[in-house]
Amino acid sequence: MDPTFKTIIEPFRVKTVEQIKFTTPAYREQALREAGYNLFLLHAEDVLIDLLTDSGTGAMSARQWGMMMIGDESYAGSRSFYRLEAVVKEITGFKHVIPTHQGRAAERILFSTAVQAGQVVPNNTHFDTTRANIEYTHAEARDLVIPEGRQPGVIHPFKGNMDLDALRQTIEEVGAERIPMIMLTLTNNSGGGQPVSMANIRAVSEIAHANGIPLIIDACRFAENSWFIKIREEGYADKTPLAIAQEIFSYADGCTMSAKKDGLANIGGFLALNDDDLAQQCRNLLILTEGFPTYGGLAGYDMEAIAQGLREVLDEDYLRYRIRSTEYLAEALTAEGVPIVQPPGGHAVYIDARAMLPQIPSSQYPAQALAVELYREGGIRPVEIGSMMFGRPREDGTEEPAALELVRLTIPRRVYTQSHIDYVIEVIARVNARREDIRGYRIVWQAPFLRHFTARLEPL
Repeated sequence: MDPTFKTIIEPFRVKTVEQIKFTTPAYREQALREAGYNLFLLHAEDVLIDLLTDSGTGAMSARQWGMMMIGDESYAGSRSFYRLEAVVKEITGFKHVIPTHQGRAAERILFSTAVQAGQVVPNNTHFDTTRANIEYTHAEARDLVIPEGRQPGVIHPFKGNMDLDALRQTIEEVGAERIPMIMLTLTNNSGGGQPVSMANIRAVSEIAHANGIPLIIDACRFAENSWFIKIREEGYADKTPLAIAQEIFSYADGCTMSAKKDGLANIGGFLALNDDDLAQQCRNLLILTEGFPTYGGLAGYDMEAIAQGLREVLDEDYLRYRIRSTEYLAEALTAEGVPIVQPPGGHAVYIDARAMLPQIPSSQYPAQALAVELYREGGIRPVEIGSMMFGRPREDGTEEPAALELVRLTIPRRVYTQSHIDYVIEVIARVNARREDIRGYRIVWQAPFLRHFTARLEPL
């Protein structure tokens, strides 16, 4: 598309539609009570605009659906696996491709194999399942994002960057022998969907390899991160997203991937590695818990959809539309006086609930309170990324709050039109107008791990 045009249109036509359900305020209030004020526990059909996640919620293309029809469902040696393997190797350059049913399975297999109790895994910022899978091995998941990454209103082109000095200090403090790997999450989901620069990726790689530590990329949104490098980092404007992605992976020793994000698929993921011995150990565990190494918990048609999606996600017209449409939402909310993480990320806009609802302390989960209000007002389901998700219990029974109190408005890929987003803006503006009347919540039941998925709350 001609970049001189102001309007960025969707680089696709709508061919199939899905009906959505309109509800009344009274209906939504009852639904909230039945769900224990946890938006994960709502029935999806009771949600008008679902911004809970971009994981597996996108619309697949006609070509993806067509490739699914030729999926090879052979138990061993499926040609669909070899097609997926070839695409992953082309993009990442890694020697071993291990398919899994989704990204957290790749994480669990990797950490169960390579991480031991008492070790430390640094990252720019771990997301919820990554952190939980590391902590399940009784290791520490340590976040080392740059200071700007913890300040929602600060403008910085690469707020997902790792703090290099903090990384060096961690290696000196802990000892390289107690660090089984260093990770980088691209883009940095828990910190507002912020990208990591190529210079930072290169520097982290140099530090890791100088200390004999492998670097693993959490590659869920690698294509979006590649686009940010293209438009924001000097020297990359003329490079293709594929070439940028290939350079990113060249600095690493492996990656975990949820293909439900930048794989443009509804399910699936993979673990890719260079280390022969580690890959064999991971395959052994894969066979035990996921499936044979040439399907790994996926149907052949799923692998076909992912292979095609990994090609489509690197298309420049798609990435331009994807990032610009997210900016559109961010610009409109900023104009309405809604505090958000700046600059906007690629897959979502993050409202700063701590700034919007200063009357609610972190112990009363302000981001969850705001998320509930968006559903109550207009049937929108966002997700809390704050102290309900990342609060840490203290010995005295209180909680250490999360560094940020965010509400993530996650945009599913190729699903909603501009009128849907305009409605979202209107709903948030209404809630913002009555923000002083919003009150907090307390948890009445929670699970020991990843409590935000199933916890039940009540209003204060």
